[in-house]
Amino acid sequence: MATTLNTIALDLGTTAIKAAICNNSSQIEESFSDLAPAISVDQGQYVSDAMEYLSIVERLLKKCQNTCEKKPLLGICYQRSSFLVWNSASGLPVTKLISWQDNSGQASCTELIKHNPLIRQLSGLPLTPYYFAPKLRSLLQRQPELLPSIANKTLLIGTLDSFIIWHWTAGRHFMTDTSMAARTLLMDIHSGQWSKTLGDIFSIPIKILPKIQPSINLNLPLNHDAILKVSIADQSAALLANVTFNNNDESEILVNLGTGGFVARSEPKQSNKTTDVYLHTLVYQDHQRNQIIAIEGTLNSITAALQIYPFQTCKIKDLANIADIFCIAEPTGIGAPFFRSDIRMQFSKSVEHLSKKQIACLLLEAIIFRVALILEDFNQQPDNTRIYLSGGLSNLSCLQQGIANCSTSPVFKVLQRHSSLQGTAILINNLSPTTYRQSETVIKTIHKPLVEKYQQWKVWFKELGFSRKD
Repeated sequence: MATTLNTIALDLGTTAIKAAICNNSSQIEESFSDLAPAISVDQGQYVSDAMEYLSIVERLLKKCQNTCEKKPLLGICYQRSSFLVWNSASGLPVTKLISWQDNSGQASCTELIKHNPLIRQLSGLPLTPYYFAPKLRSLLQRQPELLPSIANKTLLIGTLDSFIIWHWTAGRHFMTDTSMAARTLLMDIHSGQWSKTLGDIFSIPIKILPKIQPSINLNLPLNHDAILKVSIADQSAALLANVTFNNNDESEILVNLGTGGFVARSEPKQSNKTTDVYLHTLVYQDHQRNQIIAIEGTLNSITAALQIYPFQTCKIKDLANIADIFCIAEPTGIGAPFFRSDIRMQFSKSVEHLSKKQIACLLLEAIIFRVALILEDFNQQPDNTRIYLSGGLSNLSCLQQGIANCSTSPVFKVLQRHSSLQGTAILINNLSPTTYRQSETVIKTIHKPLVEKYQQWKVWFKELGFSRKD
């Protein structure tokens, strides 16, 4: 069969918007990118211009269509939890695009903390301000005049995917997919539907929310002369590009290190106390409504921690040269499974006498150690497990070597770029996950001081009040 360019994948990220032209086998032939609209930050509020975002996405789509066949198949993956309110008559936003990074939901989290066990049981996620529901509750408390218009659908509220699809179908489809809905704290992860119980906790009527659809085989004709086949969260797409991910395969773990970091693997067949404390993430739902669920540990804002230091110059031999100073490298608070916003980037002792490179090494050690701690919990069969590294920071040799030294399983570096785009493209043509994965083995250079320091770091970390039974 002759190769044709009939597939487009879009990745709607926080800092960049990417597009790829793919052939009829879902292989990426050409890619483009543009900066996402700047996010303004003011006292914990992170917002940007939704119409500017839409304009950039449309420009990239048109650029791809100039090369593709007519009516190409389209798949889109999105940053999770960012949302807005818009007018259903004009399509114009009445709020800014409120970023997933926004902290305005903290007050709601504090007020609703007694409901955390039930929220976690139903949604698979803990109560934190990163997610949609606490932010929306706080928004409606600040602007209660919005709710009557939202209730009668004069105004619509949804995550970025709902806004884009609504615009590109001229308002015919007000929808979201299960992987995006799963990050709202309003969806029952077991049924794949909005939960009235969760809606009542957050004082959010579930009737105002978009319809939940499967992630694939959507077949929606768009105004832009394309057919939307796939709509999915960006992390889910990246997972499907990089690891074999189903509920029967526990042998592959993905460690993604970028702006933030996450470690994910398929949900264990049997519940256990060690992994139950982690996030339970719905990866995607197929057209038969089969749900693929993962467990996930997270590291918050690790690139921000490193950015003022010369971390690119650090080598494995530079790590653990300072044996008695430990640190946390998450400036916005500790991620899953702990989710402690009150404990942020810190050092066990003063670092004023250290060079910037030495501080960079301490921060890299902290990233390695947090990843290794999660891997200890996830890696229940070390002899039958493979660890795959992806994301921009994973290109650092010292991080590759550090994780390999502190792990008991073989480590591989994923070589392909644009994981989220590739994962989206794979789903468009119903191919198996990891169809185009390329990787190479990380050949471990033994560095005993780092392994020894990891054991000491775990003691220090536990003394701060962190236990994996939290």
